[in-house]
Amino acid sequence: MAYDIHKILKERILILDGAMGTMIQRHTLEEEDFRGERFKDHSHPLKGNNDLLSISRPDIIREIHSLYYEAGADIAETNTFSGTTIAQADYALEDAVYDINYQSAKIAREVADEFTVKEPHKPRFVAGSMGPTNRTASLSPDVNDPGYRAVTFDDLKIAYKQQANALLDGGIDFLLVETVFDTLNAKAAIFAIEEVFDERGKEWPIMVSGTITDASGRTLSGQTTEAFLVSLSHVPLLSIGLNCALGAEQLRPYLQTLSKKAQFHVSAHPNAGLPNEFGEYDQTAEEMADQVEEFLSEGFLNIVGGCCGTTPEHIHAIAMAAEKHDPRKIQKLD
Repeated sequence: MAYDIHKILKERILILDGAMGTMIQRHTLEEEDFRGERFKDHSHPLKGNNDLLSISRPDIIREIHSLYYEAGADIAETNTFSGTTIAQADYALEDAVYDINYQSAKIAREVADEFTVKEPHKPRFVAGSMGPTNRTASLSPDVNDPGYRAVTFDDLKIAYKQQANALLDGGIDFLLVETVFDTLNAKAAIFAIEEVFDERGKEWPIMVSGTITDASGRTLSGQTTEAFLVSLSHVPLLSIGLNCALGAEQLRPYLQTLSKKAQFHVSAHPNAGLPNEFGEYDQTAEEMADQVEEFLSEGFLNIVGGCCGTTPEHIHAIAMAAEKHDPRKIQKLD
């Protein structure tokens, strides 16, 4: 049965899942877990390459998706945040990129379908996660050579196109260009996605989520929230939002800007507060849900979930809070 995501978004706030990396860290994984049988003789160390677990330890990824759906998530993100040839080059795994994305999408799709069959009144969806890569097209990594770029627009487009094709082959419902710190990278991703749509003769919804890096209220490449929105407003997005870097409390003013200005649905998946001196997240599920509920009550959001440090407990608390509130209504601007 096909579900109309636009209709559902008018009826209720949808819940996105929480952090994949935080949940993976609950397992004590060693190099062998990442290598599995397929990569046992690979030349480079692979520990920490979480995307690879969709091939080497699919049981772990399947369990994480299940836990988030059980907690109340409507949408799960695929385990593909670093699923481009650009990011996987750090591990010399460019040749495995298609399989990483395809298998990640396939696992999430299977788990989503199992939950939808059990609860057809609450269909589960899969968002193909397309992370920002570890390079930026707008800025030079060398302070002594400001004109230098470590990656080009075309490099990014080629990498994102391969990722998008694999995710679609695996059965995702939406493509999520997320944790955008450089809008030029995001534009390359969207350009690649639209090429894929043209070649397939079919379109899928596109979600975009940017990252405000600090209290300046700007992305790493220097854009304000409103500038980020305007830069992408030519694309018929399903949603635009913010995630990572900040907790819910710190994101609030920037989400308010999106809520007022965006002619798309608005999403947020903040971190569980700010990291402590050890880089860990201490904010409890209840504390985070209380902060999120403040802007849910003001009608800022259509989609809400969690990023770094969040767990199924956080998502469950957020889902309970979201049930009490109506989704944001899109205002047509003059």
